[in-house]
Amino acid sequence: MKLELIATATFGLEAVVKREIEALGYKILRSEDAKITFLGDERAVVRSNLWLRTADRVQIKMAEFAALEFEDLFQQVKGIAWEEWIPADGKFIVNGSSVKSKLSSVPACQSVAEKAVVERLKECYGVDYFTKSGALYEIKITILKDRVTVTLDTTGPGLHKRGYRVENVEAPMKETLAAALVQLSFWKKDRLMVDPCCGSGTLLIEAALMGRNIAPGLNRHFTAEEWDAIPAKLWKEERKAAFEAIDYDTELQLYGVDINPRAIKAAIANAEEAGVDDCIQIRQGDAANIGTMDFGKKEGGVVVTNPPYGERIGDRKSIDRIYDAFCQFFREHPTWSLFMVTSDKTAEKKAFGRPADRRRKLFNGRLEVCYYQFHGQKPDRTGRTEK
Repeated sequence: MKLELIATATFGLEAVVKREIEALGYKILRSEDAKITFLGDERAVVRSNLWLRTADRVQIKMAEFAALEFEDLFQQVKGIAWEEWIPADGKFIVNGSSVKSKLSSVPACQSVAEKAVVERLKECYGVDYFTKSGALYEIKITILKDRVTVTLDTTGPGLHKRGYRVENVEAPMKETLAAALVQLSFWKKDRLMVDPCCGSGTLLIEAALMGRNIAPGLNRHFTAEEWDAIPAKLWKEERKAAFEAIDYDTELQLYGVDINPRAIKAAIANAEEAGVDDCIQIRQGDAANIGTMDFGKKEGGVVVTNPPYGERIGDRKSIDRIYDAFCQFFREHPTWSLFMVTSDKTAEKKAFGRPADRRRKLFNGRLEVCYYQFHGQKPDRTGRTEK
């Protein structure tokens, strides 16, 4: 059946998510703040959950309508064909949000919507009581400026929950944001990438998953896998296709460095869990010594990094040492590019010595950050720097 699907996204990453959806072959219907609406079917639910690297979750859009009174909300929600998705034993829950709307009480909206679903299913199944002992169905009622969007979540725990994070460090970056940072950089699988402040290895692991063409959701479970409305054979077929699509032959050049031995331990453990430890070289070291590291002898490298900042900044002198080292390294290696995310407003000139070629406002959790992009010169075919 034809479905309107919504891929939710962190603010600032909508264009990245849109490109991913288009790459999967689906038609974009609308691109709005924090969500991309596209056309698909049951198989699209499966493929989107398995393959989207930068989206937060995948939802089925059940309805959209205006509502100024609770009766409007009740009747419209009751009019949705819930029986096509939720069986008699389905465990359905309703969550909601309301912004700049007359129906401003979220608990009341949730209660009215849940009552509407119950009444609809009572009439369809001829029962007065629901055990809710079966699969989970999470219904979301989102009200913005008196316009209601009703969705059914297919993902469960957010898409950033890849399943490989077995060891953590302080202030870890979400996997979806890390994947977006790599996609927004100049890195391609035939180029060298370095993260000199690698922490638990998320940026490098996400790059390795891309380089090997490993579906990010391949080794996890999704809520919709338990639904009768999406045949189990679709999940089996798409997982099989994803396994067959893995590129084991490409040699990747991925290097991670961190001064913290706990971070090195975590990065190695996470890379092993993700199955990409064979293509990432991780070692302990000080980012301030980037100029003495052997990968600096190569041309056209890409540094993608999340240096300490905000609550993670620690000693100001230490971070300034890193900036000074970056500035000198990129001055001596003009074909290298730097892609750095930070909330530190002093970083731009200190880390590269000049204004960034591009900036992008993003959010790391609730913290507003900037993704500074410094583009290196292209080396010619002989390896010399083009003038």
